[in-house]
Amino acid sequence: MRWIIGILINAIFFVALAGLFQDYFYLSGIGAAIGASAVLSLLNIIVKPILILLTLPVTILSLGLFLFVINAITLSLTDRLMGSSFEISSFSMCLLFSIFLSICNIIVQNTVLRGEKR
Repeated sequence: MRWIIGILINAIFFVALAGLFQDYFYLSGIGAAIGASAVLSLLNIIVKPILILLTLPVTILSLGLFLFVINAITLSLTDRLMGSSFEISSFSMCLLFSIFLSICNIIVQNTVLRGEKR
């Protein structure tokens, strides 16, 4: 259940980011947002641990900031896999969106999902 809630929350964030950054981020609709969120979730389960393991020395030297780059890579892969219904203009925008998504997910996890555990 928590996985589905996370997908829906990320889909809402995608819609919000598409509204804020219309020139750099294209989203064809809410269905594409849910699909992109599901693809991103699967990439975070499968690809992200491999990337973290391969880039562990760089991540340690950057005090964990390289994790934002890894998140941007997974967003870029999501962009490639989703086709024309989910488009991010450049890798720098993927990096910016990964920072926004990380901050928003931290806020949601500490407020909404913490209440669900009780």
